Amino acid sequence: MTIENLIRLREKESRNVIGLMSGTSCDGIDACLARITGNGLSTEIDIIGFETYPYKNEIRELIFEASQVKTGSVDKVCQLNFTLGKLFADAARQIAEKSLVSLLDIDIIGSHGQTIYHVSALKEKADKEVRSTLQIGEPSVIAQETGVTTVADFRTRDIAAGGEGAPLVPYADFILFGRDGIGRAIQNIGGISNVTFLPADCGINDIIAFDNGPGNMIIDRFAEIITDGKFKYDKNGEFALKGKLNQGLLERLCSHPYLSIPPPKSTGREDFGIQFSDNLYKELKQDNVVVLDAIATITAFTARSISDSYKKFIQPSYKISEVVMSGGGVHNPVLFQFLKDYLEDIKLRKVDEFGIPSDAKEALAFAILANETICGNPGNVPSATGAKERVVLGKIVPCR
Repeated sequence: MTIENLIRLREKESRNVIGLMSGTSCDGIDACLARITGNGLSTEIDIIGFETYPYKNEIRELIFEASQVKTGSVDKVCQLNFTLGKLFADAARQIAEKSLVSLLDIDIIGSHGQTIYHVSALKEKADKEVRSTLQIGEPSVIAQETGVTTVADFRTRDIAAGGEGAPLVPYADFILFGRDGIGRAIQNIGGISNVTFLPADCGINDIIAFDNGPGNMIIDRFAEIITDGKFKYDKNGEFALKGKLNQGLLERLCSHPYLSIPPPKSTGREDFGIQFSDNLYKELKQDNVVVLDAIATITAFTARSISDSYKKFIQPSYKISEVVMSGGGVHNPVLFQFLKDYLEDIKLRKVDEFGIPSDAKEALAFAILANETICGNPGNVPSATGAKERVVLGKIVPCR
């Protein structure tokens, strides 16, 4: 692909863009196809199609193995990078087919990839440790398989600019929900929960955004353990609904050091993943805590960590008029009720009310970021990531 073709792509009035996302829960690949007109603050979005393509169990297990220090190895990561690249390409092809849009009419694919490891905060006196991040799902494979120009590996440039590489969704949140005259928190609950707070009529430098703490990650792992792998999550909060809140356990969980760190900050499975969950399960079993009570309590923990983060880091300076919810946690009525209880004076809305499916927003965000990259616009928010400056994100693999 020549430079002239990239310029032609940039100068199009509107583009068909597929966003691909696989989060910390490793459930599968979210694919969102959108018609994006313009760029920057003039961006207009029309969602054409969305679908989640679940991972097979063996792929999910490989991801978890590759993501852990004790079980990950260079050969696993190397091969999985290309395996996931093929699966991401398949997801792009399938969402185009489902939406009755030819791949020839797709202009850009924006792929977040699958996070394998993320070192956001440096340990004291660690001379050899540097901030770093690794997302796999080889974009060259995606581009080769689909014939579509692919933008991927968004986080690394922000880290190069002194940031944590996360969260990156705040820029898309600003495009989609900002400048409405009210203080609005855009709250996503995936494996990890993260918030973008948009003060009334804010500019991009006024945004507050950070990872609150655990989302569904610990709940999912407990559900998997107690069902011997039959269930990967607590469907409709059925396990939590049968348990009782253990207040002592809740307070203990809320003392986790990450929750007291002021923004900018980000977290992941390194703090709240399988190792944390398995250790917690063993401890609670030794203490004879009823497992259903434990699930009810860790569900409350997700809601409480969100509420407490608002009280510590947002509400001292701003009024939150409403919270717009997205992500898999929206489908858990017990978690949603805990949030209502802890945020009793704040209106809760689901992102679906804005014409965006709850499970589609993160994938849509990376479609928006890919569009910004092709247009040469910065896509990070330094107040959210801690970067020294705004930078253009991602690496471009050109086609056609």
